Amino acid sequence: MGATKTEYFTDKQNQIATIAKALGHPARVAIIDYLLKVNACICSDIVTELPLAQPTISQHLKELKSAGLIKGNIEGNAICYCIDETAFNILKNYFSNVTSIVSE
Repeated sequence: MGATKTEYFTDKQNQIATIAKALGHPARVAIIDYLLKVNACICSDIVTELPLAQPTISQHLKELKSAGLIKGNIEGNAICYCIDETAFNILKNYFSNVTSIVSE
């Protein structure tokens, strides 16, 4: 969606769309699954887990971080990634509302 069109939607709608777009690739879902399993790790840990090259993993991490789904803390010369609960709580609330409306 063009940047000029996002102004016609609420902040919440834009936020949900950004999160959904970030989750729209199976590699990113796999990264989230891995982070949920290990709690925190560095990029090279994910590279050994998934059949993707390090630059590809880094790009996916960048997208997930940009959407607010993960956060990274600098530890020495590496970044340690973990889940950012805030974005997942936003999704949980959104889908809870959807579910309650659908089940009525």
